[in-house]
Amino acid sequence: MASNSTRLRALALYKELHRLGRDYPDPSYDFHGRMRGLFEKNRHLTDKDEIENALKLGEYIKKETLALYSLRKYRHLKRMYPDSLSDPQ
Repeated sequence: MASNSTRLRALALYKELHRLGRDYPDPSYDFHGRMRGLFEKNRHLTDKDEIENALKLGEYIKKETLALYSLRKYRHLKRMYPDSLSDPQ
């Protein structure tokens, strides 16, 4: 049985990932469906180490998704201002 603090961490992580998934760039990827599937698959974990590993994987996914969004924003700005910073005259 997971402790209350672990349960709250998992719920907070789920909420954060759900919010991040709203802006996922590829709608055909089904971010919310995959995320929910992972959480449901790990729903019945009882070993503390397994729960920690699952939470660490979720944190990794969160960080990678944030990096993807940053890259998308950077590429958008790069397209909007192609050579204004790289070619001072």
